[in-house]
Amino acid sequence: MSRFDWTGFEAVLFDLDGVLTSTAKIHAAAWKQTFDEFLEDREGPEPEPFDIDQDYRVYVDGRPRYEGVVSFLSSRGIQLPFGDPSDAPGHDTVCGVGNLKNQLVQDLLAQGEIEAFPGSLLLLDHLEEMGLRLAVVSASANAATVLSGAGLLDRFEVRVDGEVTTNLGLAGKPAPDTFLEAARRMDVTPEKSVVVEDAVAGVQAGVAGRFGAVIGVDRHGDPTALADAGAHLVVADLGELA
Repeated sequence: MSRFDWTGFEAVLFDLDGVLTSTAKIHAAAWKQTFDEFLEDREGPEPEPFDIDQDYRVYVDGRPRYEGVVSFLSSRGIQLPFGDPSDAPGHDTVCGVGNLKNQLVQDLLAQGEIEAFPGSLLLLDHLEEMGLRLAVVSASANAATVLSGAGLLDRFEVRVDGEVTTNLGLAGKPAPDTFLEAARRMDVTPEKSVVVEDAVAGVQAGVAGRFGAVIGVDRHGDPTALADAGAHLVVADLGELA
């Protein structure tokens, strides 16, 4: 059982996929299908396919969708025109590839139940009893759908998601902008707020924003990566902190 002193803090800012809900595996599966089909469709030497265990964490986890496309394709020495967010799903532009991935995510979300981690629910109950304020900060444009499906939509007073990021032109994680925007909307200082993340990019964002504490949730069996990114504490499940 890990210990964390919540006294002295006013707000807790949670990432969503992989922290509160098990939907990170849906995103990983959609990324793999998207990138593997993209790579198979290209002429010339066949690059290494997308590896969920390594590539997902390093190149796309926690990042805005189009930035994830650029990051992964660059790792394979591939460049595409950026295109426009209105591009049809496809393989011709960064936006097209990202939109294809989003289409797959929506299809997968529609096929099954969205589950919240029991330990995360325990922590939410504990924090609410303590009177701490709660926010969700996610790169996903489907955050409202996921929260609603998991029965969590009404448990957070602020949500900064992919749509907000796009509308305000915020830089995505590992930049701290989205977490800072959530703190601003709650009228709390970063120093009095805790960031909870499962992605290296998200931990880096919390550290860069000078938040009072950054907690890493190790869903991948690699706590060292989160600690090296600057997490003050790493747990395997948020129930340890309830």
